[in-house]
Amino acid sequence: MDEIIVLEQVNKFYGDEVVVQVLFDIDLSIKSGQFTAFIGPSGSGKSTLLNIIGLLEAPTSGKVSLDGQDISGLNKGEQASYRNEKIGFIFQFHYLLPEFTALENILIPHWIGKGKPPQEIVGRAMYLMERIGIEQYGGKYPHQLSGGQQQRVAIARSLINQPKIIFADEPTGNLDSKTSGMVMELLKEIVRENKTNLVMVTHDRDIAAGADRVIEIVDGRINCDFTAGRMGREKVRQELEHMACTFSSADDA
Repeated sequence: MDEIIVLEQVNKFYGDEVVVQVLFDIDLSIKSGQFTAFIGPSGSGKSTLLNIIGLLEAPTSGKVSLDGQDISGLNKGEQASYRNEKIGFIFQFHYLLPEFTALENILIPHWIGKGKPPQEIVGRAMYLMERIGIEQYGGKYPHQLSGGQQQRVAIARSLINQPKIIFADEPTGNLDSKTSGMVMELLKEIVRENKTNLVMVTHDRDIAAGADRVIEIVDGRINCDFTAGRMGREKVRQELEHMACTFSSADDA
């Protein structure tokens, strides 16, 4: 498989008078077709890392390549165009626009990038709504939807432009355990069907245990990196109960 994401010596600093380093010399490559989970304690730098890969923040130094393209040198306008065309985002809060219906919210990425959606794109939005079980809510506004329904709208919105990569930051953090499980299974199915790459930050050990690959970030560094599928879900779940991964790379062989 080709590498869809490559980071080389990525560092991130915040502050002027008081400078704080959040990421330290991150080298990372992620192959196409994987569901990758970033885990780690709060403040470890995992969301910052996700934001840098997703072009929401710039690294202080280092190189970031997505789908074979060095995006480090893109200006803000070029980054915005790249994000809208090739990247989808799902966050802990759905960020739906309250004045627009569910269908209109799903179509917003196309509106931003290419203008009024043609019937083909509207049809794709309606297909996505049907696929994730919210086809009857297309004319509803966000305040008329449950938390799980709102997050499903956000999933459909992230997929409308058929992105190469979906970045998700605690996408089930505001949902109950049952709804969380349903949303995650649905998201993984949709990602497989669309051959989209999923990179997710999560504190949920069960969700991480279902990933193809788990990367633990501690104090701004990659502390542990393993291919979960080779270990078996139960062993992964047991190991993830620890604050930090305790097994060696040999366990991934």
